[in-house]
This record gives sequence, C-alpha cells and structure tokens, in this order.
Amino acid sequence: MTYSYPGEKYYPKGLRWDAPIARGTLPGLLADAARDYGARTAIEFRGKPISFIELQGRADAAAASFMRAGYGRDATIALFLGNTPDHPVNFFGALKAGARLVHLSPLDGEIALSHKLKDSGARVLVTSNLAALLPMALKFFDKGLLDKLIVCEDDDWGAIGTQQLPLPDNSKIVTFRNFTADAKPLSEWPNISPDDVALLQYTGGTTGLPKGAMLSHGNLTSAVSIYNVWAEPSRAERNRIERVICTLPLFHIYALTVILLGRISVGDTISLHQRFDVTSVLDDIEEKKATVFPGVPTMWIAIAADPSLETRDLSSLAVAGSGGAPLPVEVARLFERKTGLKLKSGWGMTETCSPGTGHPAEGPDKPGSIGLALPGIELDVVSLEDPSQVLGIGETGEIRIKGPNVTKGYWNRQQETAEAFVGDRFLTGDIGYMDEDGYFYLVDRKKDMIISGGFNVYPQMIEQAIYTHPSVQEVIVIGVKDAYRGEAAKAFITLRKGAEPFTIDDLRAFLTGKLGKHELPAAVEFLSELPRTPVGKLSRHALRDQLAMPTLDQQQTASGGRP
Repeated sequence: MTYSYPGEKYYPKGLRWDAPIARGTLPGLLADAARDYGARTAIEFRGKPISFIELQGRADAAAASFMRAGYGRDATIALFLGNTPDHPVNFFGALKAGARLVHLSPLDGEIALSHKLKDSGARVLVTSNLAALLPMALKFFDKGLLDKLIVCEDDDWGAIGTQQLPLPDNSKIVTFRNFTADAKPLSEWPNISPDDVALLQYTGGTTGLPKGAMLSHGNLTSAVSIYNVWAEPSRAERNRIERVICTLPLFHIYALTVILLGRISVGDTISLHQRFDVTSVLDDIEEKKATVFPGVPTMWIAIAADPSLETRDLSSLAVAGSGGAPLPVEVARLFERKTGLKLKSGWGMTETCSPGTGHPAEGPDKPGSIGLALPGIELDVVSLEDPSQVLGIGETGEIRIKGPNVTKGYWNRQQETAEAFVGDRFLTGDIGYMDEDGYFYLVDRKKDMIISGGFNVYPQMIEQAIYTHPSVQEVIVIGVKDAYRGEAAKAFITLRKGAEPFTIDDLRAFLTGKLGKHELPAAVEFLSELPRTPVGKLSRHALRDQLAMPTLDQQQTASGGRP
C-alpha cells in the first residue's frame, strides 16, 4: 500500500483502504444488473414497478434508435429531464450507442442552459412534454441550438394530472415513442472503453461560466465500486433488498452515482419521486418501509422541523445520509433527538463523481466531521499559498484528492484543467483539516472565505454557530464590503414559524464565546426565503447575485454601531 493515514483503523472489520476498485463501462453495469436481478423491481414510479429486464430493454431500444439516427460515436446528447424513468432509459441508451451525455438542469435559466448546449456541442436534446420543460426546449430549437428534439410523453408512466403540451408540426421534433417505434435489437454494439468520456457534468459556475467536468465510464463505475466496497460490510449484515428513496434530481451527480448507478449495481429498488415533499418521504418510510434515504441538508432541515416527525414510525429506515453540502451540526442533533437515528454527512464533488469521504458504522463520534477518506481515495491538506506543500494534522488548508473516480479535466478548458491539478492531485477548492484520527473537517469553500481586517473568516463556521439559535430555520453568511475592514460577515436568516426577528446586537451576544471576536457577524437581515441551487442546497452564489455586493452601510438592518 502506497498511501496510509490514521483513519483506516476505523474502517469496517476486514476492509482495507487498498481494496480492489472495479472499473468498467456504464452499459456493462446495467447489463450485469439485468442478468443478475432480472424480474426484480429496479425502479418504482407512481406506484408502478419497472424491472431490471424492462429497464434494459427500454434502454436498448433507445440506443438502437440513437444509432439509427446517427447519434452514436462522437455525438453529444443533452438530457433535459426531471425525475421520471425517461431519465435512466435515455441515459443508459445514449451511452450504449457510444454517445457522450450532458445533463441540463430544469431549474437553470435560459442563459446558463444555452451556454451548456453551445459549450458541450450537443445538437440533440431529449426532454419531456411537461409544461415545466417543453417551452424552454422549444426556445433552444427556435434559436438554432438544436438539430433534433426528442420529446418523451409523460403519460407513458401513468398520468397524474401534470400539464402536458402538444408538439409543433416539425419533422425535427419527434416524440420518443415515434423515435423508438422501429427500434430493433442490434447484433453488434459500439465498443466502449472505460477511458471514454461518458458525461459532461457542468459545475455550478460560481466563478464565471459553468464548465463541464469530463467524467469517463471508468470514473463513474469506479465511484460506484468505491461506495459498494465501503458499504459491503453493513449490506451483508442487513442482508436484504433495500428500498431507496430518490427525491434528489437525477441530473445531479449525487443522485446519479449514489442512487441510480449505485443501487442498480447491487439490485436494490429505487422509489423514484418527482420532487421532494416531506409528507411523501415520511409516508414512503412509514407505509412502504423504505430503508434508505439520501438527502441534502435543506431536506433534513425540513424533515427535522416537521411537526409529525415524532409520531411517525420510522423504524424501517436503516440509513439516513446527507450530502451535497455541509450538514449543520444542530440539524443532525435535532434529528437524532426526535428519531433516535444518527444523521451523518459525507463529502464529494462533481469532479469526483461524488465519492470522497464517509462515516464508518462504528467509530468515534465526531460532530461536524465529513468522515474518513473512502477506499481507493487519497486525501491530503495543502497550503493555500503553495498547493505543493502538504500540511500536518490539525493544520487548515486546501483539500487535495486523487483516485480512480476523479475527473480527467474540464471540457475544452486546458488552462483551467492545468490550474486545478498539482501533478495527479486535484485541488478541490475546499478548505479544511484532518484530525489525529484521520477524520476530515470542512471549514469553507476557498472562494467563500472572507478576509476581514486581515483575518481569514469562514462563513460556514459562522453558520454552524447561528444554527444553534432557537429561532433560526436557515442561514447563509456572506462577505459584504466594509470601509473599515475591507469585508465583514453578514447573516441572512429565515426564522422558524412563530419566531420573532432579533437585532444584530442580540445575535452577537448569543454568539459570543461560540465564535472569535473577528468572526462575529456585523449585520443581519431576515428574509422569507433563501435562494437554492437546483438540487436544493442553499446558495451563497445566488444570494450574492441578488444583492450585487452591496456595502455594509447600505445593508445594515439592525441596531448598533460598528462592532
């Protein structure tokens, strides 16, 4: 073993950091699952089961149709879909045809989506006839960004009163039903390599325009294998087919890898929800005995605050995980007090196909930690000034990562790719440290760091402290201009139901002792709602866009002079 760190001693019994990590192709992953699990339910949607065999058959029909239309090798196909089985059918189908994919988020605006289409080179788009999707897709077509628009009909999966729109009369716009009507099985499929790019997964664009991380078949299958190796001891102990709730959007890397690909690979059943709804999730657990629910912090905040939580029977739930963003410690504590279940968060990125760290079933209780480096993944912490200088235990710097799941770089961005790597190690942009037990902690994102009066101030640390206030529902802290310090921290807060606003002086008094003097926020503002990313994470970037970086003097909303 060439990599060693103290956290390995807390790995599940018999598991080593250098356990073999499988690497293959995504069509191969689905074919293996269809062979092994056959008629077992792969996806349940709107109460109807879709077996592994049926899923592969539909994907094969899509693949044959893409190839017949000339969208195979070297083609890039965009998916503009929500959480319906249309996504996995076209995802696996396009990949089996040899094409590359790009995910478009239904919650993005026209400017960002148009950029992703142009940048990726996708001239074919698969969407739905739902009113929430089709009008935007037709805009792309009318702007000349597409050669072909393939439209899935939502009522193929059973109508539930969703508004569906008719298609314009144009030979280049076709329903998925007609597109695949003449699909016949092929005797020979394209030869796909693990090194081939499977997916251009665009980052959020928090520093300039979004850029596409090139994720290969090998990256994504390695990511699935890393999670499977990590979870195997606990899976063997439970020895059951899991029912996994999927409310996370399938176009996001977390849901794609952790739920869709990961659970298909081991034969579990995915309970697919079109959107997150607290009542629907709790019903799935209580009535249908769901056993696994991966969520993001905002989902757990909503669930922890639900008044029915303490009266619900959640005994079937074996795994409650949080990812996508740092989990507030107070939210995890509240959830555990109400349910008895420990809620722990891991860490990963689009560029790592999701895996990075995780918590072992047994090990020290480390509130606020993102856990241990997962098998096959090397993590270290380097100086913010010199990313080739590795720091010691407890020292705060930028986290670097190396592993078979890490992107090969950014699509058509040679300079940004070069800047993101030190040798073969990817610079994550996350600031954190490792403790003596090998557990990692995130302090903040490098780009979100506030420099106030010469001190580094980390918004996430302030947010964690503010979450302990009994009146606070959600909070975002950002830096605002300040003539005296250069920057100062400002808190934007939504309140719990029935709670009253408080002054900046009240907040600073509450936080004194929890934070250093230089970390105390200089201003507070109460909002009815905080902006979110498409996956539901609170978004500092969107908040900054709304505010257009106002000065502290303009935005001071509470009593008190300069702190």
